Amino acid sequence: MRETADEYTEPLGSPRTGDLPPHPGLAGGPVYLDYNATTPVDPRVAEAMLPYLTDFFGNPSSGHPHAVEPRRALAEARGQVADLIGTEPGEIVFTGSGSEADLLALRGAVLASGRSRPHVITQATEHPAVLETCRALRRLHGTRVTVLPVDGDGLLSPEALAAALDEDTVLVSVMAANNETGALQPIGDLAALAHDRGALFHCDAAQAAGKIPLAVEALGVDLLTVVGHKMYAPKGAAALYVRDGVRLEPVVYGGGQERGLRAGTENVALAVALGTAARIAAAELADGTPARIAALRDGLQRRLTEGLPGRVRLNGPAKNRLPNTLNVSIDGALGPELLAAAPEIAASTGSACHSGDHTPSPVLTAMGLDPARALGALRLSLGRWTTPDDIETAATALVRAAAGQ
Repeated sequence: MRETADEYTEPLGSPRTGDLPPHPGLAGGPVYLDYNATTPVDPRVAEAMLPYLTDFFGNPSSGHPHAVEPRRALAEARGQVADLIGTEPGEIVFTGSGSEADLLALRGAVLASGRSRPHVITQATEHPAVLETCRALRRLHGTRVTVLPVDGDGLLSPEALAAALDEDTVLVSVMAANNETGALQPIGDLAALAHDRGALFHCDAAQAAGKIPLAVEALGVDLLTVVGHKMYAPKGAAALYVRDGVRLEPVVYGGGQERGLRAGTENVALAVALGTAARIAAAELADGTPARIAALRDGLQRRLTEGLPGRVRLNGPAKNRLPNTLNVSIDGALGPELLAAAPEIAASTGSACHSGDHTPSPVLTAMGLDPARALGALRLSLGRWTTPDDIETAATALVRAAAGQ
């Protein structure tokens, strides 16, 4: 269990992310290992957005002095998000969630295509924001949808995509990293295949942004989703990268904000929060933080394997995965029962969107795992405030809980 947090004193302007004081929201509670579900808001992010909830209230589209600072802050935030993924500020569209960004990308591309029966391709372990949007496009607009299978590591084969592409394919949507297993898809290869057949490529990078380097030009994507609450900004802050020249149907009609794709007066405070989070994440990528977190993750896996010999099975790839994500099944144990018997930790048995449902995870099922193994899965996701002591506490608790089952 955590001790009471010290006062947070990290200067707002400093990019340093190592050796941070404890987060006040984590003090006194169980060890938090559910960073893939949501992250605590970084106090530096909260500090940066506060003036735009109080002093700088103006509409950034207005023509009087009260608009000057909000307009400047909005532009700066757009630039900070652009810098994180290696693009230009004008290609960033702020949205209210990752799901909305995915909707804008998929629906926007399909409706703007002008095709009588457009074809969209995705894969079986995508987030429901993509899969359900595809189903809605099929139901409401007659879109032809192909959902490709994945292999035992949850990866989409480029050969499978190449075989599915045809002259009516307008969009391929494949996530950068899976939220349950951390599996990293071969985005560059997949995007190149889509472009060879004249299709756009969308990548939901909600889990990947800020955890691994992402450069949209190197990846070759046309559309990319970034989500604030996965990288220490508040919920309700997200963005869609839209490559210059890509035509999309707007997701919200009205006053022309956000390149006319998402009307409504901009939430400057949340945009500032997302921009600040992107700046801090970029600093972490440069200072070796992902390697530090990967070492903690690997230490946790090692402790579990040693403490429960022959019972721990890794779900997903051993190497090509996010540095913070460990998905394991423990033979002879159910994930929900393990977590109930280990109150010292807060973790997940799968996607946070399905945390109350004890049916096998659709992601793990799509990977070919049998129901018993899928029901025994734990998703342990680390983050900025995870410490070696946390890993020791978590491992000890889980080994003790599993030994009793």
